[in-house]
Amino acid sequence: MTPETLRKQLDACIGSEGEPLVARDPVNQPMIRHWCDAVEDRNPVYTDEAFAKQSVHGGIVAPPTMLQAWTMRGLAPSEDAPKRTGALGRVIELLEAAGYTSVVATNCRQEYHRYLAPGDELHMVSRVVSVSDEKKTALGVGHFVDEEMSYRDASGEEVARMTFRILKFKPPAQAAAKSPTPDVRRPRPAQNQDNAFFWEGVAAGELRIQRCEACEKLRHPPGPMCPSCQSLDWDTVTASGRGEVYSYVIAHHPPVPPFEYPNAIALIALEEGTRLVSNVVGVDPADLTVGLPVEVAFTRVDDELVLPLFRPRSTP
Repeated sequence: MTPETLRKQLDACIGSEGEPLVARDPVNQPMIRHWCDAVEDRNPVYTDEAFAKQSVHGGIVAPPTMLQAWTMRGLAPSEDAPKRTGALGRVIELLEAAGYTSVVATNCRQEYHRYLAPGDELHMVSRVVSVSDEKKTALGVGHFVDEEMSYRDASGEEVARMTFRILKFKPPAQAAAKSPTPDVRRPRPAQNQDNAFFWEGVAAGELRIQRCEACEKLRHPPGPMCPSCQSLDWDTVTASGRGEVYSYVIAHHPPVPPFEYPNAIALIALEEGTRLVSNVVGVDPADLTVGLPVEVAFTRVDDELVLPLFRPRSTP
């Protein structure tokens, strides 16, 4: 297919709406509660009926940011679940047939017209707003596709609107794997008066955590004021260095020297109750799991820098 023919076929898809995507369930309290638990949103107007009745809403409402959750197909959609059809599906088919086989989301904007409440029955109608000409990006050449989604209730009233942009691009040819460039050093951590004690402790082989002298709450990252009682007085405690993986990501792309890939980056929950971000070493990234017991490993990554990395715990 020539670029001109592709452009004409893409233009033919712009402006037309797809079939409505109907939510599998009405807005409901259990799903709201699961969402609030997952994102640690403690606003009682979402979960406390008595409190919500006294609010301007007069009852439980759903967090606006849950918007997409109501019409998602789920982790294991049934065979009759709606597929990506209509104009957007056609755009995706055309671009993939032309070699733009990779995709990345680049922008998302949501507008809320009213709060959703338990019992609301939603459906979403989408249309393709635009498809850019071919652009050269750091990921490869590709086309930006803008989709507009209208969320409506059972009466057809629009309750929210979302615009979503993706980049469909041609992945560049894979370069041969190379070792990290020897003369590229790991980035230096930012150091200031608030966190100097932490890096001094690392240099001494200690994991020091800031503690409020007034209420004795531990805090990390360090800061000049206690977020609990607003005291400016603090000291430090030396942590055991033991903890577990609270959450993690495995970075694959783009590779940045001198880091090795796949790169295991984890949020570590220390025994003392605070959390910090670090790398997990000494384990295959594919074997990394939430809850994995770990311990600090003070590691010299170059001739100047020592970092508190973490490895699987050697003893229970």
